[in-house]
Amino acid sequence: MPVCRSRVFTSQLSPEMDGRVVHLLGWVHDVRDLGKIVFVLLRDKEGIVQLTIKAGSVPSEVLEIAKSLSREDVIHVEGVVKKSQIAKLGIEVIPYKIEVISKSDRVVPIDITGKTPADLNTRLKYRVLDLRRAENWAIFRIQHAVLQVIRSFLVERGFIEVFTPKIIATATEGGANLFRVDYFGKVAYLAQSPQLYKEQLCAVFERVFEIAPAFRAEKHDTNYHLNEFISVDIEMAFADMFDVMELLEDLIVEIYRSVKDRCRRELQVLGIDLRVPEKPFPRFKYSEVIDYLVERGIEVKWGDDLSTYHLKVFSERVGQQPYFIYYWPTALRPFYTKPCDDNPEESESFDLNIEWLEVASGGTRIHDKDLLERRIREQGLDPQSFSSHLQFFKYGMPPHAGWGLGLSRLLMMMLRRKDIREVVLYPRDRYRLEP
Repeated sequence: MPVCRSRVFTSQLSPEMDGRVVHLLGWVHDVRDLGKIVFVLLRDKEGIVQLTIKAGSVPSEVLEIAKSLSREDVIHVEGVVKKSQIAKLGIEVIPYKIEVISKSDRVVPIDITGKTPADLNTRLKYRVLDLRRAENWAIFRIQHAVLQVIRSFLVERGFIEVFTPKIIATATEGGANLFRVDYFGKVAYLAQSPQLYKEQLCAVFERVFEIAPAFRAEKHDTNYHLNEFISVDIEMAFADMFDVMELLEDLIVEIYRSVKDRCRRELQVLGIDLRVPEKPFPRFKYSEVIDYLVERGIEVKWGDDLSTYHLKVFSERVGQQPYFIYYWPTALRPFYTKPCDDNPEESESFDLNIEWLEVASGGTRIHDKDLLERRIREQGLDPQSFSSHLQFFKYGMPPHAGWGLGLSRLLMMMLRRKDIREVVLYPRDRYRLEP
């Protein structure tokens, strides 16, 4: 077995290493056998390098092994770095030893090189192979960078990271759209949000965040819904809707700026010229959006939820710049959302949209126990079902606000992908339970 500590990654190779002996580990990306010369593209997690195997310049057994290689074979190479004006990296490697660590079937279900495209369903069926494609390598390197930015941004602003239960006894936003779980003979649910827990925790730590899976048993069949997704959630004590809107705005700008600066190679692979949004983001009251749609002859009235079609029409006014819609009707929002003091029909709530898609939602929460119980009843729920949550409102619950951000929706819009499944490693929708 090769010793990894002597390994060199493809990203570390340079013309300045001309003549140096290196150990490479990776996969055979492609092979071109021209008879007396064989070109092998070796791929690792950092990129691709060309191996040049020429008769008379390498041991005969190395040429024989090179001719026997198939795409996706795992190999160990010992060779010499050589400057090259033809090779893409400005260098090639002349191997004097090739060891096949793991053989691949000669027929690979999908073409990793991208020369022969496959539809998304086929790619998802063979997801591990699909993830080896350069585009996916770029997408998930960017996702990694985004998560780093989110964590450092929130920690710098006094938030601490927490983890809340994903098997729960009480529905966070009502009983619909929940996956039921048999929990030792009792009925439990997979959490659709960390909402109630993060509210409780902000009464301890004041500023908390969580990056974790959430589950919704909705029978959607769209290119932007999933039944399991990663939600970025924050809750902030002694804050209102506008405080957390400003925080979210700053975070989105920092994410775009950091990705543009740190992920240039990945963006180039994806063919994206990323534009950093300008602050402040446009803000529109829900009533303004309704008026705009009505003026354009669309049948919609105050109190209706906004459909994808509505948002596509309205987003033409804004373009690609993220924007807020706020002061939503209280009846459209979860029971924990605070109604406006001067007009209880409206709530201190907001969505953040990028073009036609909602990527985040939040608002001011109710911290008064009596009002919270009344809102629970108004939504047809039983306060007794939330007794374990409500009890903490008797012992000093501060005013608080927060939001939840859909990581994959943000990536989908930022990276101009057509389907949210493209930015999720192993997507789960109503039809897909494996791989």
